[in-house]
Amino acid sequence: MSTTVHLSGAPTARVSGSLSDGDVAVLALLAEGLPLGAVARQLDMSERTLRRRTRAICDLLGVPAPITAVAWAAKRGLL
Repeated sequence: MSTTVHLSGAPTARVSGSLSDGDVAVLALLAEGLPLGAVARQLDMSERTLRRRTRAICDLLGVPAPITAVAWAAKRGLL
C-alpha cells in the first residue's frame, strides 16, 4: 500500500508538495541518527544520491536542512 502525503491537503503532483513512501523512509532513517553512509547502504544507494534525495525532500518541503525535514515529518506523525 502506497501512502502519499500532500502538503496542502489536496492531491497534487510530487513536485508541488507530496512525500513518497521512499521520502518518508529516508527521513525515518535520518531521524534514527544514522550517518549518511549507513542510511545510503540501507537504502542501497550511494551517499551522493542520498544527499541529492535529501536536498530534493528539503526543497519540496521548503525547509533549509534535513533535520528540519525530519522535524516536519515527526510533527505530522509520519515518523
